[in-house]
Amino acid sequence: MNEDLKYWIALKSIDGIGNASFQPLIEHFRSPAAVFSASIHELSSVPGISKKSASAIISFKHWDIILRQMDMMSKTGINIVTCLDELYPKNLLNIYDRPPFLYVLGGLEQEDIPVAIVGSRHASTYGKYTTDRISRELALRGITIVSGMARGIDSCAHRGALAAKGRTIAVLGSGLDVIYPPENKNLFTAIAQNGAVVSEFPLGTQPLSYHFPARNRIISGLSYGIVVVEAGEKSGSLITARLAMEQGREVFAIPGTIDSASSRGTNSLIKQGAKLIDSIDDILEDILPQLERSSTRLTPRKQEQDTIRALQTEIKIDSDSLKPIEQAILTSLSPGKKHADDIISDTGLPPADVLSALINLELKGILLQHPGKLFSLKK
Repeated sequence: MNEDLKYWIALKSIDGIGNASFQPLIEHFRSPAAVFSASIHELSSVPGISKKSASAIISFKHWDIILRQMDMMSKTGINIVTCLDELYPKNLLNIYDRPPFLYVLGGLEQEDIPVAIVGSRHASTYGKYTTDRISRELALRGITIVSGMARGIDSCAHRGALAAKGRTIAVLGSGLDVIYPPENKNLFTAIAQNGAVVSEFPLGTQPLSYHFPARNRIISGLSYGIVVVEAGEKSGSLITARLAMEQGREVFAIPGTIDSASSRGTNSLIKQGAKLIDSIDDILEDILPQLERSSTRLTPRKQEQDTIRALQTEIKIDSDSLKPIEQAILTSLSPGKKHADDIISDTGLPPADVLSALINLELKGILLQHPGKLFSLKK
C-alpha cells in the first residue's frame, strides 16, 4: 500500500479536522505529507484552521495506530481512493463537504453511470417487486446501482443489479470491516466482487445512528439521480432526497397508494417537485443529458483505426471521441437494425459494458435506438 496514504488517514483522524477543513489544507500544501511538515504558523494561516487544530497536527503521535489500520487494510484487500485520484467519483467532487478519501473494497470505475435507489427498511411486497424490476432494468442498460445496503429497499436494489449481472455500489455508515446489517454478509461479498463497497469511516467504526445521514449525502453525491421507492413521513430516505436536491441531483419517486404509510414520503416528494416515474425511461431521459455534458474523449486503439475511418466516411464520426468498446460495437454493426443481445454476442464483451456504451453512442448521435432494443447506425 502507498506509504503516503498514512498521512491522509492520520490527518482525517485529528480532532477538529473535518471534511471542510481538510480541503483547504490540501489545496494549500498540495499533500497531507506536506501538512505534517508545516510549522504551526503556516498551518494557522490556512483559512478554517484554528491554532488548536494546528497544534494537534504538530503534536500528532499516533502513527502506530495508523500503521496497524493500514496493515489490516492490506490483509483484507481494502484500498483508499483519495480526492486526487482519477477513480474518485467525479460527481462527489462537486459537493461541499466531500470526504477527502474513501475506503473501498472492490473497484470503482471511471465509466460508472451511478443512479441511487433508496427506500424503506420495512418494504412492502410492492416496494420490493418494483425495486427489483427498476434495478434490473437500469443495470441491463449499463447503469451502476448505488444504495446503502440497508434492510428492505436498499438490499433489493443491490440484488436486482447483481441478478442482471450489472455493477452496484454500496455506501456504508460503518467501517468496511463492520458489516451492517449482519445478515447481509453474503450480499456484501457479492457487491465487492461486482462493484464496490465504500465508506468514509475508518476500520472499526460501528454503525451509529448519526453516521447514516452522513452516509446518505455520499449516496446522493456520487449519483446522477436518486430514486425513492418507498418512504414513511420520517424516513431516512427523505433525508437522502433532500440532500440530493441541495446537491442539484435529479430526484425521482415511485407513487404509492394514498392509504399506505410507506407511500406518504414518496407522494410528498412528488408534491414537492420530484419526478413521478413508472418506467426507467422516465429516469434515463433526465440522466442522459447529464452524461452528454460530462462525457470524456479517448483516443482509439491503432488496430481499429481503419474500421473507424471507414465508418467516419459514411456517418462522419470523430475518431477521437470513441472509446475502444464503442469501436468494437461499431465494428459489429452492419446496415440495418441489430438487437442489443446480438451485439453483445458478437463483441464478446460484458453485457453491462456494452449496454452502457450503446447509450453513449446514442448520445453522440452515432446510433439510433428502435423499439425492441434494436440499434442501427444514424445516417
